[in-house]
Amino acid sequence: MPEIHNYTFDELSIGQQARRSHTVTMADLHRFAAASGDHNPLHLDPVYAASTPFGGCIAHGMFSGGLISAALAMQLPGPGTVYLSQSLSFRQPVRVGDTLSVELTVSALEPRRRRVTLDCLVLNQKGRKVVTGSAEVIAPAERETVTLVSPEHL
Repeated sequence: MPEIHNYTFDELSIGQQARRSHTVTMADLHRFAAASGDHNPLHLDPVYAASTPFGGCIAHGMFSGGLISAALAMQLPGPGTVYLSQSLSFRQPVRVGDTLSVELTVSALEPRRRRVTLDCLVLNQKGRKVVTGSAEVIAPAERETVTLVSPEHL
């Protein structure tokens, strides 16, 4: 199994960045609906969604939020990060087949409580902003490397 490592608060600096990409599939939307309980036909029913102003299925807004969460947990700061808050603005719809790139940028550091503010940006494959926002987390105090657990082993 692959291993990943975190960045401790002391290893972070203003302007530090991480990037993570994912191509959205219909299976993603079905899994997200099953996990969240949001079965809005705008996300899951192509016939219904075709009759909306979007002209087809779009991803749940919080699906993009989940990709941001994954980037925080897996990359910057990484394992051991505690999520405190998130603000998001949904700028454009996300469709099946879109390749989304999450970009995190450290924008503020509060040493006393190891709090980190990160600017969050999600771009589609055309470079268009689909989500903007910021997140506040508590960064890990200790450096660690962890072995990832495959979902098949859960």
